Amino acid sequence: MKAFLLSLALSAGLCVSARADFTIVQKVEGGKAGGNEIIMKLKGDKVRVEATPQMTMIVDGKTGETVTLMNAQKKFLRISGDKAKAIAELAAKYGGTTAERPKLTATGKKMTINGYEAEEYVGETKLFKASYWIAPSLPDSAAIMKQLQAVIPTAWNDLAKGMMDYRDLPGFPLRTQVKTEGGEITSTITAIKRDLLSDAEFLVPTDFQEMKIPNVQISGDKPEPAPSTKP
Repeated sequence: MKAFLLSLALSAGLCVSARADFTIVQKVEGGKAGGNEIIMKLKGDKVRVEATPQMTMIVDGKTGETVTLMNAQKKFLRISGDKAKAIAELAAKYGGTTAERPKLTATGKKMTINGYEAEEYVGETKLFKASYWIAPSLPDSAAIMKQLQAVIPTAWNDLAKGMMDYRDLPGFPLRTQVKTEGGEITSTITAIKRDLLSDAEFLVPTDFQEMKIPNVQISGDKPEPAPSTKP
C-alpha cells in the first residue's frame, strides 16, 4: 500500500491545461511487484491505477474515497474518505514512519531516459534513500505534476510522513529508484498519453458486486471508560 502511495504522494490553482486527461505507463522492477507494468489514468480529481490485471484501484482526491476492484471475481471494496483517513493515521502511528522530511539535492549526474536528458535528485531519511531522474524538457511535465497533486487525498498526508512529497520535486520524474531495508524498487515511465478518458473508467462496473466489511471502529487508542453513574 505504501509503495502505491509513494508513487502517488505528490496544490491548487489548476489551469485549463492542467485539467487534461493523462495516461501514464510505468515499468516496476524489484520488490514483490518486480517486472509489473502499472498504468495510471488521471481525469480531474480522480485517478485509476491498474496495478495488475486482477486488481484496479480508483481514488477520488476530493472525497478521499477509495474503491478497489477485484476484476476476476467481479467484486469491489469501497472505503470512505473518513475510514481511509483513520487507516492512514494508524499506519503512520504504528508502521514505522517518521516526520523527518528528506532534503532534496541535485547530484549533477545526467542520464538519457526515453530520449530525454534527465538530471538526478536524491533524498534520504532513516527509512529510505531515493533517486529521482527529472527531465526539464519533458512535455506537459508541469501539468502532470499539478494533476497528480489534485488526486492525492488529504487523508493520506499522515501516511506520507517521512516520504518525499512530489511538491518538493522540480519536475515529473521519469525514473524513481527507492532503496529501503527491504530492497530496491525502480520505476521507469515508458509512455505518457494525453487522450480523453471516459468517465466510465472511474466508476464501478454495473456487474460488480460490493464486498461488505464489518463496521468495526478503527482506532489506535483504547476507548475512554464510561463515566460513573454512582453518586
